[in-house]
Amino acid sequence: MKICRFKSLDRVAYGVVDGVTVTEIMGDPFGRYDMTSIRRHIDRVEILVPCQPPTFYAAGLNYLAHVTETAEARGEEPDVPEKPDIGYRAVNALIAHGETIVIPWDATEEVQYEGELVAVIGKKVKNVSEEEALDCVFGYTIGNDVSERSWQRSDRTMWRSKNSDTFKPMGPWIETKVNLRRMMTTVRINDEVVSEFPTNSMVFGIAEYISTMSRNITLYPGDVIWMGTDGATQNLKDGDVVEVEISGIGVLRNPVVREAASEEKSTEEGNE
Repeated sequence: MKICRFKSLDRVAYGVVDGVTVTEIMGDPFGRYDMTSIRRHIDRVEILVPCQPPTFYAAGLNYLAHVTETAEARGEEPDVPEKPDIGYRAVNALIAHGETIVIPWDATEEVQYEGELVAVIGKKVKNVSEEEALDCVFGYTIGNDVSERSWQRSDRTMWRSKNSDTFKPMGPWIETKVNLRRMMTTVRINDEVVSEFPTNSMVFGIAEYISTMSRNITLYPGDVIWMGTDGATQNLKDGDVVEVEISGIGVLRNPVVREAASEEKSTEEGNE
């Protein structure tokens, strides 16, 4: 089942997507809800980020090829993690399917995509075993972890390289039933495939991440865990359209625009 969050007539609601129809639900999709008789064509609603996460988690270096190729690009030896490594992202960076990724005016050309599977937590959990960890997952959606690589190398906390406004497209909906073993992640720029990999070929799986995290952290309904990407990534530029498709879920599509430097910004840059 596909659960979306949408806006219609200045009102925000959750709904169930069936083909081109969205049926509104009453209640909390992470708790109790009822189907209503209110149906709308999907093109007549504004699709929003599928949930508003209380906390936004991100797996670090969780695909072998990405670890290896990133290290090679830097002239370093690959440093494969020995255990699940978790970080945080900022909710201000989230945008929905169809919204515009804005490259900041002072960013370099090294602004790149990362197509990722996103696990959405469905219930409060602490100290869960790896065997039971997937029972707390409500469903899965798609993320694009846009990253400014020169800032990533220079800012120790990655505060702007990963968290600039619009750098975290997520959506278009949450799919509650998937087959992780059969999923493929495909990234396209302007309809050209630039990356493709088995979604579940992670160094550490979703269950291991959730179990490890829950030893120290209480997870809550609506929390999201972005699971990382594989392979090398390429630069995005003004005018591009980037798509991340994960089989069994759908396609997350976003146009890319580079912010124009205003006269004031140009003056500030020249005075530095």
